[in-house]
Amino acid sequence: MMQDIKEVWISEEELQQKVKELGAKISEDYKDKNLLMVSVLKGSVVFMADLMRAITVPAAIDIMSVSSYGAGTKSTGVVRIIKDLDTNVADYDLLLVEDILDSGNTLAYLRELLSDRHPRSIKIATLLDKPSRRTADIHADYMGFEIADQFVVGYGLDYNEKYRNLSFIGILKPCVYGGE
Repeated sequence: MMQDIKEVWISEEELQQKVKELGAKISEDYKDKNLLMVSVLKGSVVFMADLMRAITVPAAIDIMSVSSYGAGTKSTGVVRIIKDLDTNVADYDLLLVEDILDSGNTLAYLRELLSDRHPRSIKIATLLDKPSRRTADIHADYMGFEIADQFVVGYGLDYNEKYRNLSFIGILKPCVYGGE
């Protein structure tokens, strides 16, 4: 896998430090709330696991699996729910946990879908924010790193279901995915 990585963008140590910072901030903000963390699979699974361990207030968890990418490097713009929540969210303060906020289409769709289920509140935590590609009117309430328009993998992020298990965020060599 390492031969496919152009460079390490965010080290494992930087990731762990940022997750601790986000966990502390979320813990403070949710100390008197009924927190339900919702992992948006598959990409957020690594971030979600580390983030929930960094949160020091009671938190329930649930997962959703959605797709808008397929095997490509750009969102198709069509969001499909593959696995919905098991939890009735009406009594919870939702925190949607995402690996990367790119076009924003997926999170905008999920926020609208879940708001119709009447949670107390909905906020978004994302590890990576790529505002240069945003097409939807959405922002993260908790953000790890703002990144340039590079195709990144690792720490849950993939290309064609590979590289999720890297312990860092790396820039994938364009020749791997047919880029320039």
